[in-house]
Amino acid sequence: MSHDIPIGATQVSLAALNDRSREIFRQIVESYMATGEPVGSRNLARLLPMTLSPASVRNVMSDLEQLGLIYAPHTSAGRLPTELGLRFFVDALMQIGDLTESDRRSIEAQVAASGAAKSVEAVLTEASTMLSGLTRSAGVVLTTKSNVRLKHIEFVRLDTERALAVMVAEDGQVENRVVNVPAGLPTSALLEAGNFLNAHIRGKTLADVKGEVERALEAGKAELDQLTQKVIAAGLASWSGGESDDRKLIVRGHANLLDDLHALEDLERVRSLFDALETKRGVVDLLGRAELAEGVRIFIGSENKLFSLSGSSTIISPYRDGSGRIVGVIGVIGPTRLNYARVIPMVDYTAKVVSRLLGT
Repeated sequence: MSHDIPIGATQVSLAALNDRSREIFRQIVESYMATGEPVGSRNLARLLPMTLSPASVRNVMSDLEQLGLIYAPHTSAGRLPTELGLRFFVDALMQIGDLTESDRRSIEAQVAASGAAKSVEAVLTEASTMLSGLTRSAGVVLTTKSNVRLKHIEFVRLDTERALAVMVAEDGQVENRVVNVPAGLPTSALLEAGNFLNAHIRGKTLADVKGEVERALEAGKAELDQLTQKVIAAGLASWSGGESDDRKLIVRGHANLLDDLHALEDLERVRSLFDALETKRGVVDLLGRAELAEGVRIFIGSENKLFSLSGSSTIISPYRDGSGRIVGVIGVIGPTRLNYARVIPMVDYTAKVVSRLLGT
């Protein structure tokens, strides 16, 4: 499972820390993930597996601060990890846990329950809701509308040069798109185009249909007149256009982000994140970048401009359709003190379960 990313990669090498420094740094990070609070030298000295005086702990903390791994918020005597520190912890020190058998069964059961309806949207919504609940974060999915499996297509004339392509998906979704058609086109050509496409589409995604129909037309196998072919070509062209409209963002569990707020700044942070999720555009761009990668991607705080104000972390993984193509991403958005070791394998496994369901 890949979770290393070049964005904001740590400049600190593991060799820069001795065992003592590593242990103190780990305790600071793990305490932050558990409570969100700064931890001081006296508490750290009690937590450590080795015997160290608070003064010795303070010396190590000073070194860690100089490396940019921790900082003191306000006038607090305690320390918190910086974003650089969190990235270093995730990349160099963290042991990614494996999911328990019951975790796996729970994920499979919840996502598969929606898969019985064979609705892509239902599978994705259920998966993001389930991830949100398990991680106490917001579950996010970026998908393409063209993933839906089609059931029926019909062309309805609007005026002399335009027709409406009505597409009905297997899960009951209906989408209408206006297509340009040749002037003076007989109604019979619209009917013939619809019949031809319906013979090819059932149970297939738009992407599959496009490829199959284009091949059939090129091979000249389709016994269709020129006008009917033009209607079909216009339909295919309109379905492949408008990338931005083809992206759909599903967010579940916003309310989880309001739990466990520690201060007014936390509320501002979450408000800023809600604004970002509301505008969607930036979120779509960010999640879209993860589609280019294999495995889990982790963005911590300002490693992505979108969440630099809200100080949130995103853990996402791509999922695939039946032909093995990456068609979207699924994951969670939460505070930077996410339990990365637990959430990473959950996101990874959920993406695999969704891929398996969409491939059947």
